[in-house]
Amino acid sequence: MRTLREVKIGETVKVKKLTGEGAVKRRIMDMGLTKGVEVYVRKVAPLGDPVEVTIRGYELSIRKADAEMVLVE
Repeated sequence: MRTLREVKIGETVKVKKLTGEGAVKRRIMDMGLTKGVEVYVRKVAPLGDPVEVTIRGYELSIRKADAEMVLVE
């Protein structure tokens, strides 16, 4: 499995698992990144941080550190 950070621009992936614990995991889930949801990677900033994705019909910018905690297929 790979992480959301490793996904290329223009790819659509499905969330399989969230790693991380406590408040960090809760924050990621509150943003809409939950198991089974589809994520489309729209853009990546020039230095790789943040990553802009489309999820559940809205755009979300997520930090690299947080994107590494989202396992996708």
